[in-house]
Amino acid sequence: MTKDLILASGSEIRAQLLRNAGLEIGICPAQIDEDETRERMLAAGVAPADIAEALAEEKASKIAALYPRELVLGCDQVAAYGGTVLGKPESPAHASAQLASLSGQTHHLLSAAVLFDAGDPVWRHVGKVTLQMHDLSDDYINDYVDRNWLSIRHSVGCYKLEEEGVRLFSAVQGDYFHVLGLPLIELLSYLRREGELKR
Repeated sequence: MTKDLILASGSEIRAQLLRNAGLEIGICPAQIDEDETRERMLAAGVAPADIAEALAEEKASKIAALYPRELVLGCDQVAAYGGTVLGKPESPAHASAQLASLSGQTHHLLSAAVLFDAGDPVWRHVGKVTLQMHDLSDDYINDYVDRNWLSIRHSVGCYKLEEEGVRLFSAVQGDYFHVLGLPLIELLSYLRREGELKR
């Protein structure tokens, strides 16, 4: 790449996906009040996809101010169900309650990414995945959370499909990278078109 790429996120899976794609990246997590922004936008009636995009842009903008000559990538993912947005669980009990509400239901994961170049946003994308969850017993949910709490406590929806969370679902429609929180194919295609990656 002709410019350095800074990931404005502490997400290990996003960093791994970018590195696995052959990109050299720097990591500088943006510290923002995601809960405050999310709640304010929900109260204003903003759609979940737009909330995810706004949070991704806020993260990228903050780090782009520190690295004005670099490419800076901000990302965010929200789980949308029943007209609301599910955040990261605050406790095992909260995780169990979220999973109980999703049991037997369909919900959506919205994975947003915004890329800044020289301090300005130049590319954005929001990927949408539709997930159908099995009917889950309370005992299974509680056991699942007990086994996986340390892993899922930073995940919207309280699961990771790349781990045991895949057993929770009967159907998943959408791009697997979107499930993991990064519209990777779309990002790489943009970088290729712009000459940042060899064609």
